[in-house]
Amino acid sequence: MRAFGAFRRVVAVVGAITLASAMVACGSNQDDAAAGGQDLGLMKAGTLRIGTLTDAPPNVYVKDGKFTGFDNDLITAVAAKLNLKPEFVGTDFSALLSQVNGGQFDLGSSSITVTEARKNTVAFSNGYDFGYLGLVTTKNASSNSLAITSFDQLTGKRVVVVQGTVQDDYATQKNLNPVRVPNYNAALGQLKAGTADAWVSPAEIGEKMAKEQGGGTVILAAKELSDAPMAFAVAKSNDKLREAVNKALDEVIADGTWTKLVEQYYPGRAVPANFKPGSGSVKFTAPKA
Repeated sequence: MRAFGAFRRVVAVVGAITLASAMVACGSNQDDAAAGGQDLGLMKAGTLRIGTLTDAPPNVYVKDGKFTGFDNDLITAVAAKLNLKPEFVGTDFSALLSQVNGGQFDLGSSSITVTEARKNTVAFSNGYDFGYLGLVTTKNASSNSLAITSFDQLTGKRVVVVQGTVQDDYATQKNLNPVRVPNYNAALGQLKAGTADAWVSPAEIGEKMAKEQGGGTVILAAKELSDAPMAFAVAKSNDKLREAVNKALDEVIADGTWTKLVEQYYPGRAVPANFKPGSGSVKFTAPKA
């Protein structure tokens, strides 16, 4: 009987240890969920590692040592809904999509226009913005007038674009034989140095950089509405992250964050009647035009 009693005590102790271990494991899983990133295939639990650019205001740029801009502030709000800490890393646009799909970043944020060709490399979230192609050029020094005022005047001109962008695609499709540079500062530099006649840019970026760094001679001469939305890029293998981002994106649209950021970064910009951010099913307040 004493042996049986001892056996029962051993079983009870083992059972208590097993239960405690299960509770610790369960608590660990709950902690992982609370930290964010559970089952989202992230590089680091609780952290959303984001590849972006440093030189493209008002969309993505660095100010006072902080990554900011419309796109990056929006993904920061999305990450907060997922209880994730955003970690931004600067890169060149030409490498961004392959870096996302190759596992160097969880997500790409850089006003990335969705195209069929890019879908071969990455998957995209729902669209969160629309954009315009911009024609940026310089004033004639002698007449103080623009030598180029429309896109149909670019044939035979020296046109600069950032490599791998939809502006690069546009210039290539138009047989403009563009000069390709790695970033927006380099494109602006070509104009200011007189080594390019025009820069085909994202309109908002081109206009802002022209005003802030163009020295009064660089001007946004024209713009055209793009027919494709902008979205965040994720690896093609990570459907769970893409779905979580889409859900959180709808939440920041519904709570007014999207509208607030549009009004902050694009004051007075009208939203096309056929554009609805996110899933398109979420009610939102249209920004003030």
